[in-house]
Amino acid sequence: MSATWAKCRSVLITGSSRGIGLHTVKQLAKSSSRPATIIATARNPTASTDLQELSKTFPGVHIVTLDVDNEQSVSSALQEVASIVGNEGLNCLINNAAIGNTTDLNTVTPEAMMKSFQVNTVAPLFVTKAFLPLLQTAAARSSGMGIHRAAIINVSSILGSITHNWAEGANFKSYAYRTSKAALNMVTRCLAADLGSDGILCMSLHPGWVRTDMGGPLADLSVQESVSALLSVLSALSEKDHGGFKDFRGNVLPW
Repeated sequence: MSATWAKCRSVLITGSSRGIGLHTVKQLAKSSSRPATIIATARNPTASTDLQELSKTFPGVHIVTLDVDNEQSVSSALQEVASIVGNEGLNCLINNAAIGNTTDLNTVTPEAMMKSFQVNTVAPLFVTKAFLPLLQTAAARSSGMGIHRAAIINVSSILGSITHNWAEGANFKSYAYRTSKAALNMVTRCLAADLGSDGILCMSLHPGWVRTDMGGPLADLSVQESVSALLSVLSALSEKDHGGFKDFRGNVLPW
């Protein structure tokens, strides 16, 4: 893993009980060049034996309960994280928690649309808003742009690309999921426009089609391959990536 991660003193990953979130925590924790403080959040972290084991095995791995869709939970988590990072602030926030579903034109419901929008779009925005003071504290201590200073990474999907949703790219049917990720991309751009002057890098990242509970068994990538590639992309981020949309290989994706 890139030595840049050692310059990122603290990272927080939402949705860390399984899948991409869990493996991000795992790969960071095991690396020789890693953030000193790794904060893994989940709705019900006690149910994830893998996560519990990581926190016992590796120093600096903190588990914090966080339901991204619950205002009180976000507030409680913020207080806990603030006490962990202290006056150094938070260097990197990875908004990974999300829900997935397949809803075609026949099966989509208002409830499915609203739930996806709430968890996949609204929640990342308000988690970011809550933790923004900690990111601003970290940003004030350094210069340039990247995970060494302060970064907000929204885990999005190529399925949220309006350009890509055509011909073969339109084969995956999910009005709720695709719309929520397209909206998350707009949240990323809005945050980038507002926070660039603070030196806080904001971007959307597509992890690939990954063999997780959400991605299913037919997906292209193992979760280990995806996370390793994602961490490499994140380590190389700079001013030129601010407000952008990239995939796990570092390729720029169309909105």
